[in-house]
Amino acid sequence: MSLICAKRTLALPLRTPAVVNYLFPIFACLLWGANTIVTKLASGSVGPIDIGFFRWLVAAAVLLPFALPKLRHNLQTVRANLGRFLVLGCLGGVMYQCLAYYAAHFTSATNMGVIQALIPLIALALSRVFMGHPVRGAAIIGALISTAGVVAVVSQGDLARLAALGLNRGDAIMLIGALAFAAYNVLMQRWKIPLSMLESLFLQATAASLILLPVQLMAGTGVNNLTAVGCIGFAAVCASILAPLTWMTGLARLGAARVSGFFNLVPIVTAALAVLLLGESLSGWVLAGGVLAVSGVVFAEYSAKRATVVSEAEPV
Repeated sequence: MSLICAKRTLALPLRTPAVVNYLFPIFACLLWGANTIVTKLASGSVGPIDIGFFRWLVAAAVLLPFALPKLRHNLQTVRANLGRFLVLGCLGGVMYQCLAYYAAHFTSATNMGVIQALIPLIALALSRVFMGHPVRGAAIIGALISTAGVVAVVSQGDLARLAALGLNRGDAIMLIGALAFAAYNVLMQRWKIPLSMLESLFLQATAASLILLPVQLMAGTGVNNLTAVGCIGFAAVCASILAPLTWMTGLARLGAARVSGFFNLVPIVTAALAVLLLGESLSGWVLAGGVLAVSGVVFAEYSAKRATVVSEAEPV
């Protein structure tokens, strides 16, 4: 009996890491979902340019001591890719984030989260157009399902009103931001710059700060209260550093095929936190549209993974 108990005791630590690996992408999604709530809170206490600039400036400062020793050994790679890092910083750090902060003035956090669910499908479409990646029928069906969900959310079930008035200003801004972030993801995949995640994050944060600096000097209103400081701190440390690092750790330990589906948790987390913390109402149209938006992405990804498994199993 003592030997059996000893074996069971020794076996427990071996099983724990496999479970812990799933916590990395889940934690990243929790942080990204929470950051959408922080974005909404920031809309009443700090300007979009201010939080965008200081967020990346603080992130760059925090990352500097960790990234600098590695960058010294990769100066040739850094010089060769400076233009690419400026583009990535502009798309992911400036356009997507600043547009999200602007959108928060005109739409709900729940709507923003649902629209973010379209990012993987927009990236798929961009990959097809600019990189020639094949798009399967299942991906098209998934895109149609997700699009129907987003239309249901932004129209609140009144398609005639949506056709007559167009998109809510905030929803339209958020869609443009989602397009920018999808383009960022496609370029990250295409370029595959041979630097560590820490180095890449630091260079992108620095690029975003430099791009936003003249805008901040001309149009910034400053940081005048503790709420603004808290929003900037959360966005800089949690959403700009911890979330990407934990997500990439999950990718390294579990593989892209198993981790990509976790991104669908972001709009769910956002909607739940918006109801609990912001008092936003969860109408039937928002709930149904959110389910459709997420289901479309899940269907497309599941079908793609299944097709990959079948093709690999076929004899050559």
